[in-house]
Amino acid sequence: MAIETLVREDVMEGGLVAAEESRSIQWSSVIAGAFASGAMSFILVSFGVAIGLGVSSASPTWRDASAALALLSGLYLIIQAIISFGFGGYIAGRTARPAPGLAKIEDDGERRDGLHGLTSWAMAVLIGATLLAIIGAAALERSPVRSASGNASSAEPLLSYELDKLFRAPRRPPADMREARAEAGRILMTSSSHSGVVLDDRNYLAQQVTALTGLSAADAEKRVDASIVDAHTAINRARRNSVIVAFSIAAAALIGAAVAWAAAVAGGRHRDGEPLPNWMASSNRFHRGRRGMPVP
Repeated sequence: MAIETLVREDVMEGGLVAAEESRSIQWSSVIAGAFASGAMSFILVSFGVAIGLGVSSASPTWRDASAALALLSGLYLIIQAIISFGFGGYIAGRTARPAPGLAKIEDDGERRDGLHGLTSWAMAVLIGATLLAIIGAAALERSPVRSASGNASSAEPLLSYELDKLFRAPRRPPADMREARAEAGRILMTSSSHSGVVLDDRNYLAQQVTALTGLSAADAEKRVDASIVDAHTAINRARRNSVIVAFSIAAAALIGAAVAWAAAVAGGRHRDGEPLPNWMASSNRFHRGRRGMPVP
């Protein structure tokens, strides 16, 4: 009786340990998959920027890009996310230890590998977002507009060319133009509102242009009207590109999660030498086992 009790306790304890191991996350595999995703994403994004498919740019000419180019850039961002997260998910699933035999029932192994791929995807997204936030904060801190004067407005980087045209003069005025540019930029930003630039603001801008450039009142009004139209067009294009960038990033992240899960499952099947679905048949050439055959 005592021997039988000890055997039962050992079996129960072994089963509990196996079940705990089957539900645990192997962080070494997750980290490896996340770094693999980040490295592949960096390579593909760099290649896309080199051929002119960056979804955003600091250059003012990016505002004049067509909607087709912006959509093509967003599509490339989604494709690179599929490749990158698929690669990282496969690494996470392939390097994870297989589930213990006592706890491996039905689809538990695939679920476990898929969770490794999904966790690797989440870590890669968080690392990428953190790096982008750090780089963006450092670039903003070092920006000449921010360091030059506290009077600079948010319109300066977006409407810098329009402000240059607005206050363009044959001779550079000796007065400091930063405060005037910041105020004019804030007024031009209202051109994208429903009411547009009000008449008082338009007349005030015309007076400022006359005083700072020496133009006649009629020429100053024409220049102000042209600047309002140009600012409205630039803001609408920048808003359109921002929407495309935000949608592309969200779509790439969501699709990447599903791809990372499926790739991790494929990596786990390759690791265990189990049959693969028909849509994974082409990946069998990377596996040397005899059982890596598609499901009939």
